[in-house]
Amino acid sequence: MENTNCIFCKIICGEIPSETLYEDENFRVILDIAPSAKGHAIVIAKRHCTDLFSSDSATMSNALFVIAKVADAIKKALACDGINILQNNGKAAGQSIFHLHFHILPRYNDDNLTIPGKTLSYSDGEAAEIAEKIRQELASSL
Repeated sequence: MENTNCIFCKIICGEIPSETLYEDENFRVILDIAPSAKGHAIVIAKRHCTDLFSSDSATMSNALFVIAKVADAIKKALACDGINILQNNGKAAGQSIFHLHFHILPRYNDDNLTIPGKTLSYSDGEAAEIAEKIRQELASSL
């Protein structure tokens, strides 16, 4: 399924050139053209879907296999100290291209790259209340 206005669909179809690291029937992995770190890769689903909520379980299972395989190759090839795997869903979460994709970021002990975010704390009983809401939702969806 292709969306003619989607930059990732255009990359998948070969309309926009990319440095491809890996490709199979479900995914293409490319180097990001504006990397947060050298070797920053993007795992792109070939079937157009907006995010993980609009994806199917087989695609997500295959994605994890591809991500692990490529992350391991990046770690070995670049001798990095660690790897971040990032995936955003929705504008509020930082998603700017609405096509299912994952970022693989090589990390180094002294890279000074920070992933945005601050830590919060729960008020007394709040964690238990939130956990219960999530457990109820999980129970109704399984």
